[in-house]
Amino acid sequence: MSPTRKRAASPGAGARSKLSTRSVAEAASLEELFEHSLPSFGGAYLRRLWLLLDEAIGSGVPMTLAVAGPVTASGQHHAWLNPLLDTGWFLLVSTTDAVCYHDGHRSLPGAGEESFFEVPIFGDDAALREEEIIRICDIGFSEGVLLDQDAFLTACLAREEFQRKMSGTEMRHLLGACFAAQEAQSGAREGFLALCTRKSIPVFVGAPADGSVFLNAMKLWALAESPASFAFELDLYREVFESCAIHWWGQMETESAGLGTLILGGGVPKNFNLQPEPALSQIFGLEGVRGYLFDIQITTAPVSDGSLSSCPPSEAVTWGKVDPEHFSSRCESVPGDYSMLMPLITKALLDKRARLADLEEEIGRAELFGRHPEARGYLRDTGGYRLYERLDKLTASLRSAIG
Repeated sequence: MSPTRKRAASPGAGARSKLSTRSVAEAASLEELFEHSLPSFGGAYLRRLWLLLDEAIGSGVPMTLAVAGPVTASGQHHAWLNPLLDTGWFLLVSTTDAVCYHDGHRSLPGAGEESFFEVPIFGDDAALREEEIIRICDIGFSEGVLLDQDAFLTACLAREEFQRKMSGTEMRHLLGACFAAQEAQSGAREGFLALCTRKSIPVFVGAPADGSVFLNAMKLWALAESPASFAFELDLYREVFESCAIHWWGQMETESAGLGTLILGGGVPKNFNLQPEPALSQIFGLEGVRGYLFDIQITTAPVSDGSLSSCPPSEAVTWGKVDPEHFSSRCESVPGDYSMLMPLITKALLDKRARLADLEEEIGRAELFGRHPEARGYLRDTGGYRLYERLDKLTASLRSAIG
């Protein structure tokens, strides 16, 4: 019998690391649980996502956020999305028209938190229709809420400040102010658009015609007696150019010389979020443009269907959307439901920030940064980047570069 030989790892075998199997009973925080008690399989995906997001935020890299799905109708913006955006870590949001539309429901007269309730996913939908109840997955609410929202949006879009051509980011910034005023009047919690307006976070929607905010604008356009009576118009050219200008700013004018991205779900929000790099490098032909330094995503879409929703960072590298020098160590695509994972991840991130803030009070900022360099990123200014206020300057900078 031939002697047993130890098989050497092939060059393509990949890096090996210790398998940590610490008991959950020993975890003092979610951070410790994520890092030491998720050794393998699906849990390992979550561990790697946590470690990368922790690294991205700790490094201080400016982050973009793409989110698909009805996060506002379902109340997830109050549960974890707004607290995440309020940290100042994220500089823009790419989402859907529907997210913006449903954001206004809870502040409507006669609505409120009690107007939304849990219903069975596999219940009697015909009976719900008889009761004029709208269902989104397991969330139910009266159809009257939609009608009231349409009336409110119509009144907003007919206001004088909307009667001109503008980018979608400006329209949503103005709507955020309208929603904030209504929330203050009704005593409702701050919504998604109101928060983004307060923090000057640009909100991009790649498919603005695919939602009810635009449907209400279309109604006013159709009923207008003359073009002058309803002059609101979306400037899609400017909105896309603004997204490119932000990416250019992130590449050329930030300390990190690049951006990171967190992608929740897929669809148009993901695609729009990834488009600036090919627009800058392939369409404009600018040199030195790179993809995202961090690409962290959670999606339920299977890779085998070939859709962009399931496209992993390695595939995005071939398009130039993700930086090829970092994708193998700074990218992760988790096959999962972000509505399950993001409340836990957000809580862990906020808890770590709170611990670092407490330690800063105890030992001082200089000592803290020496012991925990990641505190620089976690404790960056909660006021955020306020890029909406700087869009004119950023677009002028990009025009100069392409000129």
